[in-house]
Amino acid sequence: MTDTFTALGVAEPLLRALNAENYTTPTPIQAQAIPLILAGRDVLGLAQTGTGKTAAFGLPLLQKLAETAAQAGPRHTRALILAPTRELAIQIGDSLQTYGKHLKLRHAVILGGVNQNKQIAALRNGVDVLVATPGRLLDLINQRHVQLNETGFLVIDEADRMFDMGFIRDVRKLVGYLPKKRQSLLFSATMPDEVSHLVKEILYQPAQIAISPKTVTAEKIDQRVYFVEQQAKKGLLHELLGDPQMKRVIVFTRTKHGANKVAEQLDKAGYPADAIHGNKSQGARQRALENFRAGRSRVLVATDIAARGIDIDDITHVVNFELPNIAESYVHRIGRTARAGSRGVAISFCDPTEREFLRDIEKLVKQPIATMNDGGRPPEQSSGPKRDIDYAKRRPRHRRKRPQNAGRSARAA
Repeated sequence: MTDTFTALGVAEPLLRALNAENYTTPTPIQAQAIPLILAGRDVLGLAQTGTGKTAAFGLPLLQKLAETAAQAGPRHTRALILAPTRELAIQIGDSLQTYGKHLKLRHAVILGGVNQNKQIAALRNGVDVLVATPGRLLDLINQRHVQLNETGFLVIDEADRMFDMGFIRDVRKLVGYLPKKRQSLLFSATMPDEVSHLVKEILYQPAQIAISPKTVTAEKIDQRVYFVEQQAKKGLLHELLGDPQMKRVIVFTRTKHGANKVAEQLDKAGYPADAIHGNKSQGARQRALENFRAGRSRVLVATDIAARGIDIDDITHVVNFELPNIAESYVHRIGRTARAGSRGVAISFCDPTEREFLRDIEKLVKQPIATMNDGGRPPEQSSGPKRDIDYAKRRPRHRRKRPQNAGRSARAA
């Protein structure tokens, strides 16, 4: 693997920006993708979350745009990056701003959940790079605030998540507005059939990059499962949070109502928590992320909308308060920890109604998940080390002293 960005052909203004961020060693997908993209190839990149995909497509894209004297016309964009969630779109935009701070390129991020007027104003004179969620982009196209007929670069990030969230049809519509002569890049963590069909439709003789770990999930994630009745999950979560090692925690639920409920219960118990899900306004979601990033909230309670839209360092633990009913979502959830070479812990609560979900997850990750309490896993599911304490049934030995101002919610909504 090439061990410097200079050897990959990255231009000096980008190198300066990378050095300022202490970003010196390319990841495997960056080492393979950057030369191919600079050479003009269409690329299909398959890699798990947290492997550096944004820089893998962002650096060569910015370089190619900067090397040409072309300018975007009014309401046009030279390059389009599609992301499935608002949070991911914002993070991609932030990364491009960081990488391209020494380049004279114009960026814009458009997404739903906020007033469109500022987005329309940003597009009025044209931009070099547009990062967008599919729904809002289609809205603005229908209102004739943006045109894609001069867009020479297309990037689809987290294509499998696009499928999970029902955006594939919107993506196909957007591709129809693009010129046929373009360079197209598609990145995904997994390759379901629908995404395979999309690859054939939009990529031309693509170079395929597959960064395959030994296991589906990151090797540095310690995966554990507690068998617990549904009504006992709240107490178990509170007891586990008594461990000071759980410094920055994401708790996943399946529903928006469940996320709100868990966050409220944690706040009342003295664990500062915010909730983030699709019913929250974009402003509330951003404030929740900033609270979590700054350490004002120790716990972020989220639905799967956040599984691949959050890139925050030093998340020590992920807790699946409810197991996902789609096994691939488990991989994306726990991928929020053990990023950038660090280690992490993924804890799952499994009640009797979720055992089929657990079987699907273990089949996908190709390994049994360590059982942390006796008497829970049925004989046919028995696997992993067992502890001599049944935390699912054990009551706390003492009630935690409620901190001063514990009832004051940190939630932005």
